[in-house]
Amino acid sequence: MPNRSDRIKKGLERVPHRALLYATGIPKSEMKKPFIGVATSFTDLIPGHIGMRDLERFIEKGVHSGGGYPMLFGLPGICDGIAMGHKGMHYSLPSRELIADIVESVSEAHAFDGLVLLTNCDKITPGMLMAAGRLNIPTIVVTAGPMMTGRYRGQRTSFIRNTFEAMGRFRTGEISKEELDSCESGACPGAGSCQGLYTANTMACLTEVLGMSLPWCGTALANSADKRRIAFDSGERIVELVKKKITPRKIMTRAAFENAVRADMALGGSSNTVLHLLAIAHEAGVELPLDAFDELSKTTPHLTSLEPVGEFYMEDLHWAGGMAAVLKMLGSRIKDNPTVSGKRLKAIIEGVDFIDEKVIKPVDKAYHAEGGIAVLKGNIAPLGAVVKQSGVSDKMMRFTGKARCFDSEEAAMKAILGKVIQAGEVVVIRYEGPKGGPGMREMLAPTATLMGMGMGDSVALITDGRFSGGTRGPCIGHISPEAMEGGPIAFIKDGDTIELDIPNRKIELKISDEQLKARQQNWKAPKPKIKEGWLARYAKVVTSANTGAVVKG
Repeated sequence: MPNRSDRIKKGLERVPHRALLYATGIPKSEMKKPFIGVATSFTDLIPGHIGMRDLERFIEKGVHSGGGYPMLFGLPGICDGIAMGHKGMHYSLPSRELIADIVESVSEAHAFDGLVLLTNCDKITPGMLMAAGRLNIPTIVVTAGPMMTGRYRGQRTSFIRNTFEAMGRFRTGEISKEELDSCESGACPGAGSCQGLYTANTMACLTEVLGMSLPWCGTALANSADKRRIAFDSGERIVELVKKKITPRKIMTRAAFENAVRADMALGGSSNTVLHLLAIAHEAGVELPLDAFDELSKTTPHLTSLEPVGEFYMEDLHWAGGMAAVLKMLGSRIKDNPTVSGKRLKAIIEGVDFIDEKVIKPVDKAYHAEGGIAVLKGNIAPLGAVVKQSGVSDKMMRFTGKARCFDSEEAAMKAILGKVIQAGEVVVIRYEGPKGGPGMREMLAPTATLMGMGMGDSVALITDGRFSGGTRGPCIGHISPEAMEGGPIAFIKDGDTIELDIPNRKIELKISDEQLKARQQNWKAPKPKIKEGWLARYAKVVTSANTGAVVKG
């Protein structure tokens, strides 16, 4: 059976194409081998990606050993932590679409036979997986691994608690300037994705569960020998996937997505994974409605307590047995499915011979009977809203408060730091959705500052924007439809009563239907916040969060 790359290297009419290929230095002996595109998101800008030059070498070695010819090409990356809290965050979620489009463009233009996708951080991993589902050519994903924790006076430190939440603690006088400076310089000691179960690491774990990366890849630490070997094995394995014509849609089935959702619920992972799994499923041609997350959550226990909510870190999850151990604890809830390793998922699970039950609890000792994420609905969010319920205290699982409304993150942040927000209030941040933002910015700074100021058990926050994987507390995001589309969140007024009932999956504005309808009739969409550049175009075609914020032409 012919390879895809034959279209650029075989036949008389391809003399010019071969001439250009030879100009790259490829030996004639390699022209008969499968061409493997290695999409690398190496950059000096992101801690999770600075170590990728090393992994590129090992992937190349593996591809050569497997009988293929590797060709590297680069992809952009945005660090959410650095982009957060200013104009840069508008670009983060939309960059997911750019990354998928770039992988598609280069792969189709250069007719690769297979792909190795080297990735790590928040929007880059889902963007690459979206491309894999869309292209449906043999693909394997290598995530570059989590960062080790820092140390300060005998205590482990990490990005969210020791930087964002430290801002609030310093503001209230709980820590000194010296302690703040130590947090700033020592929380992130080197290469790798941020140490807790934030979006990057949650997506790395779910990529493994989906079957798109090799066992242990989701948790193996950055700069480790384990990660080098996984990179090498992935390079070698992709050639076999090409030979056997094993494509992503044979692996990313509905069963694979259900397994990934259950794994997410068991971990108590980032709420951003809802957006990303919906978008990846869309590209892979798999029907995965938002309600499926809630249905699966109700029958999936929460088994781990990882930072930012709990006491453990990604390094602990790795040594506790990794993702296969988590899946083994879930037992019959997990469905068998093929993986890029050549082993079926059940066979990988059966090979688990050690689980540290301090880190990964048995089902009968679960932290919570339900999974980490819940989908709420009500007259504020008729199409749904998402909350990381594993990060909400028992006291705040039901909460009624008065609305304090803001039309941007900046306005809300100013009020929080100015100590304007009072106990018993619900902070409403709107016009920050996919279209209204544009780009659906993360609200980590407001949520972390509220937690750092000790208001996590007295103030709730709702938004049509989204939250960082590091967010904890009573924070409800992804409210759909968003305000810019005339969703009901646009009609809330200061002083309105808002009721949150997470156990019963409700979010309600306590006014009559007649009042709500009257407010809707008087509403006019505000002018777009960004009127130039590609984000202006993005805002015209992006959908609300309940669909995964996918772009539809």
